[in-house]
Amino acid sequence: MTIITVKAPKGRLSLGQRRELAETLTDAVLVPEVGQPAPAARVGFQVHFVERERDMMAIGGRLLADAGPELDVMVIDVAVMDAAWQPDVRVEVIERVLAALAAACGLEKPSPAWWVNFRVIDEGSWGSSGGVQSILSLLESGVFTEERVRAVRAALGV
Repeated sequence: MTIITVKAPKGRLSLGQRRELAETLTDAVLVPEVGQPAPAARVGFQVHFVERERDMMAIGGRLLADAGPELDVMVIDVAVMDAAWQPDVRVEVIERVLAALAAACGLEKPSPAWWVNFRVIDEGSWGSSGGVQSILSLLESGVFTEERVRAVRAALGV
């Protein structure tokens, strides 16, 4: 289970860009998380787009409404279940998220004012379907590669 939240100024992302990002941001996290592009795992991923008026966001102590349109600000929050999130896997996810955003926005490289927060939700702290969900129950689903199953078990000490 993964939730990706994209916070951007109102109107920054078109409907077409959001459609593209719904898929590419899911893939940006799914592949490193389960070890492969597993279609069955996609249902466990949500992407939320939150738009804020330019007078509700600031950078460098200035409201975006008072700054020029050259300030391209976005914050992307990636919340994942506790698993094998070693630093190199986190780096891969963050780089893939930024690359997906740049591609969807038609840019050669990401804006320096786009920030990605990568958060790991502790085991036992996800709730869905009327109860607490565990990454451990998902390991037998067949969507994780054997390498990722071993890594998750080792990271969680099981």
